[in-house]
Amino acid sequence: MNENLRRIQQGTHHDPFDWLGWHPLPDGGQVLRTFMPAAEAVEVVGHGLMTRLEGTDCFEARLPSPTDSAPSHPALRWQDKQAGNWHDAVCPYTFPPQVGDLDLHLLGQGRHHHAWKVLGSHFTSVDGVIGTLFAVWAPAVKRVSVIGDFNAWDGRRHPMRVRGDSGVWEIFIPGIAVGTSYKYEILNRHDAIVVKTDPYAQQMFMRPETTSRVPTDTLYFWQDSAWIAAREQFDWQHQPMSVYELHPGSWRKHPDGRFYSWVELTETLIPYVTDLNYTHIELMPVAEHPLDESWGYQVSGYYAPTARYGTPDDFRAFVDACHVAGIGVLLDWVPAHFPKDDFALAKFTGEPLYEHADPRRGEHQDWGTLIFDFGRNEVKNFLISNALYWIDEFHIDGLRVDAVASMLYLDYSRKAGEWLPNQYGGRENIEAIAFLREMNTVVHGYFPGVLTIAEESTSWPAVSRPVEIGGLGFSMKWNMGWMNDNLKYIEQNPVHRKYHHNLLTFSQIYAYSENFVLPLSHDEVVHLKRSMLDKMPGDYWQAFANLRLFYAWHYAHPGKKLLFMGSEFGQWAEWNVKKELDWALVSFPAHDSLRHVLRDLNRLYRDLPALHHYDFDGRGFQWIDCHDSDQSVLSLIRQGENPDDKLIILLNFTPVPRYAYRIGVPAAGHYREVLNTDSEYYGGSNCGNAGMIPVQPHAWMGFEHSVEVTLPPLAALFLQAC
Repeated sequence: MNENLRRIQQGTHHDPFDWLGWHPLPDGGQVLRTFMPAAEAVEVVGHGLMTRLEGTDCFEARLPSPTDSAPSHPALRWQDKQAGNWHDAVCPYTFPPQVGDLDLHLLGQGRHHHAWKVLGSHFTSVDGVIGTLFAVWAPAVKRVSVIGDFNAWDGRRHPMRVRGDSGVWEIFIPGIAVGTSYKYEILNRHDAIVVKTDPYAQQMFMRPETTSRVPTDTLYFWQDSAWIAAREQFDWQHQPMSVYELHPGSWRKHPDGRFYSWVELTETLIPYVTDLNYTHIELMPVAEHPLDESWGYQVSGYYAPTARYGTPDDFRAFVDACHVAGIGVLLDWVPAHFPKDDFALAKFTGEPLYEHADPRRGEHQDWGTLIFDFGRNEVKNFLISNALYWIDEFHIDGLRVDAVASMLYLDYSRKAGEWLPNQYGGRENIEAIAFLREMNTVVHGYFPGVLTIAEESTSWPAVSRPVEIGGLGFSMKWNMGWMNDNLKYIEQNPVHRKYHHNLLTFSQIYAYSENFVLPLSHDEVVHLKRSMLDKMPGDYWQAFANLRLFYAWHYAHPGKKLLFMGSEFGQWAEWNVKKELDWALVSFPAHDSLRHVLRDLNRLYRDLPALHHYDFDGRGFQWIDCHDSDQSVLSLIRQGENPDDKLIILLNFTPVPRYAYRIGVPAAGHYREVLNTDSEYYGGSNCGNAGMIPVQPHAWMGFEHSVEVTLPPLAALFLQAC
């Protein structure tokens, strides 16, 4: 048997196009060869039966050279061995390469910013023939094939063409329609076969299925052009930004446990968030993932919106509706690590490819996940292109980048001897740092106004400073220090709070070193940390009063705001990804009143520049008195760009009313309460100042004027000059 035939029959041929398809004969004619293991007979329409080569499933026919009368891609008919039925086909090996040389060059350089348009599967037409183009990066292997129901998952039937030393394999298969399931079968250099989903698949089937799906070309017509144009000019440093973080699969569920779809979330979530006056939502990861309990942070399909909630166009419509309603959409993005599931990226060719080969750099022992090889061009390209993909294809307004600290340090969560130093002997992950800087530069270059937000829990300098001055280039950074200190404080019994007063005030030492978001996220209401309401000390009334007070402090402190779903109405139980929120609680006045507090805090934060214009600048904050630890009281001024745009804020962290409490104020006249968290409307005791407070000409605390106020117990007052 001819060696080419033998290797094709056995599925070991490295370049099937070298034998299959059109080939010249010594006498000047042409031979067409095709390989069909399921066929009893094959004919070329208009030219008769093809000849089966003895002992093989390869068929050939001598035909005139391709002309208008004998086209390059002649129609074939083949008879099924089992049923005897006849089917139409076109040989995929008559088509020339489809991935351009420039694309291959950019992929190899790690600079192909739209790689999802080249790799993956794409329903298209070539030379007038309808089908699907498949392309995948799998270097240093012997064969890659596309397998699916269309070829009985037989890796011999559609082996791909390798494109030189690029590591890219491709094939155009006629007749493969949108919605077709497929995977890649890889024969690696050790003659082992691995079967993988497509890393660039833009659709996957619903878990527990792990197959890729040929995606539909989007036909969605966006309605948010005004939003996108305004976003390019978005002065986010000086604009309000309050974020409602949510997990789409457990915000609400149907009684039978089914997820709400994007269509249903559009109808329910958007009005809810709008009513609470939030400016943004932040979605926990919506890329495809096999395990619900991972919350989406162990991604198996980086380019595929999860099938749990609908189609990619359903997701587009949801984002579009958010924008039309004036709500920005942030998305959790996970470039730090990926799971070990053997159907996805892990050991993609049977050997490490996307992950670093050395487990001292390529594996998180604590998390049971793998770490990307950030120094490899094609891997870096995969991730940077993915960041752009979500923004370009789905109009996402920002990426919250998960677990940045784990990327920056080679010894992150590792004991001595378990990590490998960099080339200079240090603990910094130089390749990951370069990747983050490039990612931020590229994203902001393509999409002005789009935010990148780092979840970074260490004191790494200049995370949210420009790359050109040595920063990492993020727009903002989560302020984990503020979150930890202030939660530790508010959980104290009020009688002990005076001994921990510095936990409230310490953040002003570093509050403007970064562009900070103040996160009260999902991580704070799981794993026995208790819900926000359950953290609060005291009896039932005091728990709600403490939480109202704490939320007021959240909005009084400089920085953008983030709160996890359920915390706005005081869920008692920790968040459980398997259940919807305890919506029945909102029928109780204390819980519903807590939502009123958040609604009004968001409204004030949005409407009053004093509360947001200088979120990242010390000019927007001034202590009146930060030393009254004995009474656990703070008083401060928030300042807008206009010198007259000031807000006085007082916070009483004890359950004791403070009568005739004097503070200095910067202006004469009167002050009025624009917010009192002890209002009866919020479920409080209605202790306060009857709305208006006269200014007295008594110098106090360095101010020429002062006021005497009644401080309600466990409450905050926001006062505005009038």
